[in-house]
Amino acid sequence: MEVAIVIIGIIIDRITKAWALRSLTGERDIIIIKDTFSFQYLENRGAAFGIFQGKTFLLSLVTLIVLLGMIYYLIKYKPSSKFTRVSLALIISGALGNLYDRIIYKYVVDFILVHYKDIYYFPTFNVADMLVVVGTIALAISILREGK
Repeated sequence: MEVAIVIIGIIIDRITKAWALRSLTGERDIIIIKDTFSFQYLENRGAAFGIFQGKTFLLSLVTLIVLLGMIYYLIKYKPSSKFTRVSLALIISGALGNLYDRIIYKYVVDFILVHYKDIYYFPTFNVADMLVVVGTIALAISILREGK
């Protein structure tokens, strides 16, 4: 099941990023909800919220180490909680999606923009980022629920 989640997550991430590369490059933003939600192409050469700009090798190395740690944990300890396994699979899927971008393009393709008029802009993100965030929240819930 975990392998299927990882594969499906990577496929969805790749398809949406390929679409963004094809449809949004240049000045071709797509407004979904005026002043709130749009698709806008961005090449993120850093990490979350734009930190570590230009540190592609470092970010790739850290991502690879964390990925190997999570995979090792899944294989060695075989968590009995399906919720824990799914949460780790989501994180792995998203991390692999963004790692692929860093290795192939030297940046991560972001394209989902949520904002409130010109007052507040949440950092532009992608499907892989959503997988990592949802997986991390689920993992935190799992840890709290299990009391470990």
